[in-house]
Order: sequence, then C-alpha cells, then structure tokens
Amino acid sequence: MMRALYTAATGMQAQQRNIDTTANNLANVNTTGFKKSKVQFQDLLYYNERSAGVPSSVSTQVPVGIHVGHGVKFVSVDKVHTPGNMENTGNDLDMSIDGMGFFQILQPNGIIAFSRDGHFNVDGMGRLVTNDGMLMDPEINIPADTRKVQIGIDGTVSVFLRDDNLPEALGSIQLARFQNPAGLTPIGKNLYLSTPASGNAIVDAPGSSNMGSLTQGFLERSNVSLVEEMVNMITAQRAYEVNSKAIQSADEMLQNTNNLVR
Repeated sequence: MMRALYTAATGMQAQQRNIDTTANNLANVNTTGFKKSKVQFQDLLYYNERSAGVPSSVSTQVPVGIHVGHGVKFVSVDKVHTPGNMENTGNDLDMSIDGMGFFQILQPNGIIAFSRDGHFNVDGMGRLVTNDGMLMDPEINIPADTRKVQIGIDGTVSVFLRDDNLPEALGSIQLARFQNPAGLTPIGKNLYLSTPASGNAIVDAPGSSNMGSLTQGFLERSNVSLVEEMVNMITAQRAYEVNSKAIQSADEMLQNTNNLVR
C-alpha cells in the first residue's frame, strides 16, 4: 500500500511540471518569435513479480507477466520549432524568416546567440540592434541620411539616401540553422545558445542551403495555440487531482488496516 502513496506522488510532481510549462507557454502567447515547450514523460522502474514466458507446467508457459510500476518522471522539456503566424507591421527594420534559420545576435560577452525575433532598431551609431541593444552579426550599419531601408529575400540590405533615386547596397544578413534545433538552449530575451546536441551552426545567406528566406515588414508571432494550451492545462489539472485522490484512497485503506487491530 505504501507503494501507491509514492507512485501517486510522482504523478503529482509530473503534472506540476506540466502546469509550469503550460503557464510559460500561455505567458508568452504574444512574444515575438517564441517557440512553445512540451514536457516529455517516462514511466519509472517496474517490480517484476513474474516474467512472461516462465513455465506454468511441463508443457505450458505463462503468457503474461506481473509487472508493478513505480510511477512517472519527466525527462525533457522540448522546444517545438514550428513556425508562428506572420504579422504585417509595415516597419522597414522588421523581418521574419520564412522557413528554417535564426538571426545571429552578438552578445556583450562576445558569444553569438540565435533568435527568431526579427524586430530590430537602429542605435546611436546606426547599427542594427535588438531591443536590448545587442548587435546583429554580421554588423549592418545604416547611414544617418537614409530615408528608406530595403531588405531582399536573400538578405541583401540596401538603402535609399536622402537625395538618391537608386538604392545603395550596404551588406547582407546571414542566417544560421541547426541539425537539431530542439537541442538549442533558451536563455531568455528571445535568444538561444548552441549545444553539442544542436550541432554547430550552419551559416549561409537566406534562401540558400535549405535556409529560409526573409520577408521585410513582417514579424513572426508565437506558435502557442491558446486552445491547445487550455486543453493541456485542464488535462494536467485533472490528472493532478486524480493522483491526489489515489493518495487519499491509499491513506484510507491504511487507516482501515490499522482499525483491524483495535
């Protein structure tokens, strides 16, 4: 009977992690470029009272074994890198990636991070930066007398200067993709870091080598589905409740057992 108490406790702990993940997804439903998370579970070790296939007589075998489980554990929180909806912002410095790839962001510590957030601004030196002032890599500098910025689907950045009718090319935006995007580590601020599980970054121009193309004036929104997350939350809540009932039932059975000796 004590086994049931601990088994149900693992179920409650697992559903608590499930609710935590769902809450984070819902909190970021309007976060640009956010990718939802999904918790993965595994069953725990089994106590094998009898194995399937052991002889039950000289000429027969037991077809089914007796295996008593010990509950559940969470093993990973996967990032689901499906595309989010595109929103037209009309801002020349907003970009979305149609397909695979990440923007490369140079952090203050010199380490390159990766992001699907294509909302950029210009700092006081004319450089393209994120909302936190981190530079895009490779660096793109916008002249002070620019009246319009033009970004091609292949990442080519051109500007129309104040008195010019023809665009002037400034440089090109490079994207990075990974063999296993789910292996990236999220660090907040819409940024990811590469890991041995994700593999090394494959850097190339947008639209080439299976890389997604750029769309100017659009932003990729979160891929969180409110309906799906609400269903997940209800399911996790009910599973948590049922596991607590299992603990309560086991406790009542122990209480009845104790009453037998009175």
